[in-house]
Amino acid sequence: MKHKVLIVEDEKSIVDILRFNLNREGFETIEAYDGATGLVLATTENPDLILLDLMLPEMDGFEVCRSLREKGSNTPILIITAREEEKDKVFGLDLGADDYITKPFSVRELLARVKANIRRVNGVTVSDAVQADDTNHARISIDKNSFGVKKDGKSLELTQREYELMQLLIENAGKVYTRQEIMEHVWNYEGYIGDVRGVDVTVRRLREKIEDDPAKPAFLMTRRGMGYYFSI
Repeated sequence: MKHKVLIVEDEKSIVDILRFNLNREGFETIEAYDGATGLVLATTENPDLILLDLMLPEMDGFEVCRSLREKGSNTPILIITAREEEKDKVFGLDLGADDYITKPFSVRELLARVKANIRRVNGVTVSDAVQADDTNHARISIDKNSFGVKKDGKSLELTQREYELMQLLIENAGKVYTRQEIMEHVWNYEGYIGDVRGVDVTVRRLREKIEDDPAKPAFLMTRRGMGYYFSI
């Protein structure tokens, strides 16, 4: 069965390039040239991944991303943008985008990220989850059967990527992971070399959900100059 990619981009030349290369790699594609149509297709066509431009007519990419996450969609969203401002990229990640790539982009790199994100979402099987034990660390626990995380017995509303980062760190409590290692394990980007701000944004969002005081974390810790770890 072919994986389906939704392209939401108002520049036809870019859509044509993306469609051609994705089709050649065996993906099915659907296209939208404005944000409003893209939002409708994202909710009705059930794509496996969304390539989302930020500067769109009708509704910009930020609002599309926000709306999808508010609706509970965990479909991977890869932002494609010509914007160089760091605040725009970080804002997109804050809204729930999984990653971004800046125009002009390498088609090879974009395809690698598309494949990695789809692999990540489809990488855990039901049998793996059923066989796995729960992991408890005092106040924080992971239920692999439901892919859920609880704090003091109360379920936390995490995105899939936040859950996967939490699982990595709590199952290896005390071990420090560099941002590059986290990109490889959680983002599934093998041998990743590049921008790692997505890790910092995800850690910040997680701290807001699991820490008593996010400004003074007790669970999700930073080892200065090295990376992140879960406190034992």
